[in-house]
Amino acid sequence: QVQLVESGGGLVQPGGSLRLSCAASGSDFSRYRMAWYRQVPGNQREWVAFIQPNANTLYSSAVTGRFTISRDNAKNTVYLQMTSLKPEDTAVYYCNTDFGHWGQGTQVTVSS
Repeated sequence: QVQLVESGGGLVQPGGSLRLSCAASGSDFSRYRMAWYRQVPGNQREWVAFIQPNANTLYSSAVTGRFTISRDNAKNTVYLQMTSLKPEDTAVYYCNTDFGHWGQGTQVTVSS
């Protein structure tokens, strides 16, 4: 059973930066495609970025050039470095594996 725990969310001003972390339990982390999603209450969960086991990455058009996803297989952790944050980035951010595991989410609020 894989457990995912997100952290690093918080309140940041527009233009600021945050780094989210997602720590995974288990021994197969390096084999997972890891992804970040986000959700605003009342809206569908939105895909943000993913990173494959070979470290290839892909981003949604909403975050390309501002967010960077990375992974540290030795620490069983995936990161989302977020820069040039905008109020519309406000959401609960979740990490996910390609086997359908989800974390509990971490709140990101971008506001002055």
